[in-house]
Amino acid sequence: MNADKGDKMIDFIEKSLLTGLGALALTQKKAEELACELKRQFNLSEEKGQELLKVLSDTARNNQLKLEEIAREEVHKICADLGLVSKEELSHLAKKVRELEKELKKMRIAAEDDAPTAC
Repeated sequence: MNADKGDKMIDFIEKSLLTGLGALALTQKKAEELACELKRQFNLSEEKGQELLKVLSDTARNNQLKLEEIAREEVHKICADLGLVSKEELSHLAKKVRELEKELKKMRIAAEDDAPTAC
């Protein structure tokens, strides 16, 4: 098999696998198993097998990151639709309440100091 045919076969395999994978992410182990099986079936060199494994691993990693981002965005949308606050918003509100409590305490102490004392 000449190099040009081998490259075309690799491209075909990559495109076929990537199309079939869609948004699913492969684990590293599954990617390695698949690359070894394809390497064996198509009698690929070690170098071509490693290239294929790298493409599969990179694609799986990228798909995983995309899927996580989509999930994160959906959770934020649902929380907003339900009127839920984020941790950051809750922390900010808790801090504001503490500040207001301190201010109220100071005002009470000042009011007590200004109040006339009973004889």
